[in-house]
This record gives sequence, C-alpha cells and structure tokens, in this order.
Amino acid sequence: MPHMMDDFPLRMSTLYDQAVRLHPSSEIVSVESDGGLYRSDYSTVDDRIRRLASAIESELDVPFGGAVGTFAWNNRRHHELYWATANSGRICHTLNIRLLPEQLTYIVNHGGDQVIFVDPDLVDMIGPVVETFETVRAFVVLGDSAEGIDLPNAIAYEDLIAGSEPMARWPAVGERDPLMYCYTSGTTGNPKGVAYTHRSTYLHTISNLANLPISASDNVLPVVPMFHAAAWGFTFMATARGAKLTLPGPDLSPEGLVRLFENEGVTISAGVPTVWIGVQEYLAKHPDADVSSIRSFVCGGSAVPRAMIDWYHEHQDITVIHAWGMTETNPLATLSVLKPDMHDWDWEDQLDVLETQGMPVPGLEVKIVGEDGEELPHDGEAFGELLIRGPWVAAEYYNDSRTPQSFRDGWLRTGDVCKITPEGYVRVTDRAKDVIKSGGEWISSLDLENTLMAHADVVEATVVGVHHEKWQERPVAFVVKREGADASESDLIEHLRPRVPKWWLPDRVVFIDEIPKTGTGKFDKKLVRERYADVLGE
Repeated sequence: MPHMMDDFPLRMSTLYDQAVRLHPSSEIVSVESDGGLYRSDYSTVDDRIRRLASAIESELDVPFGGAVGTFAWNNRRHHELYWATANSGRICHTLNIRLLPEQLTYIVNHGGDQVIFVDPDLVDMIGPVVETFETVRAFVVLGDSAEGIDLPNAIAYEDLIAGSEPMARWPAVGERDPLMYCYTSGTTGNPKGVAYTHRSTYLHTISNLANLPISASDNVLPVVPMFHAAAWGFTFMATARGAKLTLPGPDLSPEGLVRLFENEGVTISAGVPTVWIGVQEYLAKHPDADVSSIRSFVCGGSAVPRAMIDWYHEHQDITVIHAWGMTETNPLATLSVLKPDMHDWDWEDQLDVLETQGMPVPGLEVKIVGEDGEELPHDGEAFGELLIRGPWVAAEYYNDSRTPQSFRDGWLRTGDVCKITPEGYVRVTDRAKDVIKSGGEWISSLDLENTLMAHADVVEATVVGVHHEKWQERPVAFVVKREGADASESDLIEHLRPRVPKWWLPDRVVFIDEIPKTGTGKFDKKLVRERYADVLGE
C-alpha cells in the first residue's frame, strides 16, 4: 500500500541545517559574562558549532550518546553547545545554577556528565563541589582563557575549538535518542530527570511555532534560563524560523533587559512573572523607555497576575501570553490566546480568558480527575488534578524509581489542581500541595495571590496555609509593597472582602521585603511555610 515517508527521522539537525542554509545572515547577539556585547550571524556560528562538535568528539573524547554538562547563562556559547551536542548525537545536560550543592552533585552524577562547560563568572559557584562529581573528567571555561581557573583539567572554550576541523556531516542520530537531560527543580527530594528526545523536541518546536507569533523577521530574547527546561524551547524555535536571537547573559535586571529591548529591537520575549513585574515597575518609573518593538511577552512558571496583563495591554500595547508547562512536558503545553469570536468582547471579558493558562497546544490531550481517579466535566466549575499526554510529554523519569508516582495509564499526573472551561481553557487553581483546606473547604492560594496583586500598592504576594487548631489550616498572605506605598493589613483585607468568599479571607497579611524564590523563579511556598509556621501563634 502506498504511504508517506513515515520513516524519515525527526532529528533536530534537519531544522538546524535548513535555518543556516536559508537565513545565514540572521543575527545572534549575546551579552557576555564580562558585560560585553558580541554580534555574529547564523553562518559564522555554524562554523563554530561544527568545530565544537568535532572537539567534543575528538579532543574531549565524549562518545556518541555521552552527556555533556553546562553551567552557564543565556549566551552565544551556551547556544552553540545546544546545537553541537544535539547535531552530533551527544546529550546536553543543563545544570541549574541555583540548585543546592547536594542537588547539583546528585544530578551531575545521576546524568553521568563527562565534561562540564562553565561560564567564567560561575566558576566560584561550582568550584566547591567539583570533587563530588564522580564521572566528570574535565572542565571547559566558556571564554578566551582558562588561566588562573582552579578546576580540574580546565581548558578555555576558544582554545578548544580553535584547532578543530568543522564536522562536515552530522551523524545519523535516531529520533528517539536523547537530546537533552533536564531535571526538575527538586523542591522536595532529589531532582527528577527527563530525557528530551530528538522526536519530542522536534514536535514541540514545530507545534509551538504554529501557535506563537515567531517568524524570520522577529527578534527573540529568552529570559527564561537555558539551564531550565531548555529555555522553554525558545532557542530551538527561534533558530528553526531563522529569527534574530538576543541572549541576555547574566544581567537579568529590568534595566538590563529594557536596554536590550530598546537597542536590539526585541519583538518577543519569555520569562516568569517576577521578571515582567520587575520590568513593569521599571517602565512605570522610566516613561521615556521605548519598548514599542515588543509585541508579546510569554509568561509562565507560576500564575500570571491579571493586573499585570491589563497594565501591559493598556500602557505598552504588549500582549502577555500566559503559558503553562512542566519540565516533563518539554515544556510548553498550553498557551492562552483568544479565539476569533472573542476579539469583539469587552476587555474585562477577554481578561477572564487571558488570565487562564490557556488551551492545550495541538497534539496534546488533557483531562481533570477527582481523588477517585474518575474524569470530571470540563464545565469551568469542577476541579481536580490535571493529567496530560502527547508526543512530547515524558513517559517516565530518567532512571528513577519515583516514576510510578507520576504516571498513570499513559497519562502524566501534573500535580496541578485545575478547572477546564467549556471553551477548552485550563485554569490552574493551585498546586495540589499548595491548596489550603480550611474546615473542610478548599481555598485557592493562586486566586488570593492574583487578587492581592491587583491592588495598586502590591508588587508581589504569596499565600500559604498555616496550621490552625480549630480549622486545620488558615490562609496567611505575605506581601511585598511597592516603594513608598502605605497600604495596611486592614486595607488589603478590605480589598479582598468583596472579591473572594468570606472564609477565604486571610487570617493575617504579613508585609515582608522579599518573597523567597525557587531556583526557577517561582515563589518558594515550602520555605515560606517553614519560616512562618508560628505566625498565627498557635
């Protein structure tokens, strides 16, 4: 029977080679560790990537299928490592620079990293734990020189590739071969590893490009770290489309980001809510800043405040696209965009949609289930744990006995408590571990946080359940006020009163200077609960 080329392998080098061939002059701009700005293009970087691939094979002696660690910011050499490993059949293992030392040791040893590439300004951070790495044979310093670097068998990146012949042809990598190891942030227990394959990443790239407004005329700046969940796939997506790529390096301050937006003409960027809250604060204080080139911010990692979406729309004409995903979903899985018939709605009704986590990206399936595992209706009222499956969703954790806890009958259990509207939009109401149960009633900490952050005097807010003798748990809000604001505890309670059920009102509003963050920029509720366990005086 006639058929298509069903056996044509979905390998990332296919997307890469086409991009270099069709868009050789597309720019890559990178902020270096020393603050300098480096400019290049796809054609020039292609030569460096091919030299690096050869050096990894011949000079560093990393075999096909071997793991290469990266401990680096979003910069051009990290970008080169993404593609040199992928195209040559090696595995790029991105190491989260914000992990605890013992977690870093665990994932390096668990992944079997043979070489680690490290940015010069991060050497002091990794140095104290290198003796705990069991499989690492050498370190490559991502710069011009390794002089004075106290790491075993250290060599400079530029020296490594200088004498290497470019790899002329990419090896025949299998589409189901691992491309990258990404580990969860490990808030409880050791981080869990996910092996992204060529097939999963290829499909993730193509499907998301059908939903995100990225073309060859765009300039993409991923703020989301390349050391976390493959920068949400944005470096792969940008390259596949031949877009200009702007990499911000270590300066992720609002001032540094806005400077790049202005000078480089960035059109789309991606990061967690705390990043865009900071940029919002900066722009409000610097009204002359010109970010008119930007069309969209993709925002995920934690719930996006409705007030922030509204502010960017009203004051900057920037669309905030709320996204949701996990390390286990490669990672983007849902995007909140309006359906055609919604464009004529009142803005407040559109906001009701845009503040959700969005619809599943085509190719993925979602459902919600109750505590008994039975599927619940998508009526916008019932809520349960979100389950997801699809061709770029993990089927297991890499070499980890905890796999059965998270996978059920071919579905990934996300641990997120959600509703799904009749229109198909997913609304996360909480992480299962963060839902507050007070006197038998469920309280959504995310809804409380978003409502608090809609107050003009609030920059950030997180809400956790604190032990209560009578009610089991009661919500307590922790708030960072805007500079110069004078809102009181009673002011914020009165702000909440007409907007949430009475029993949801926090027992306390505690003002703090900063909310602790996890290694991926999310509010660290576990640490908040531990630090303020006695705040109600029980």
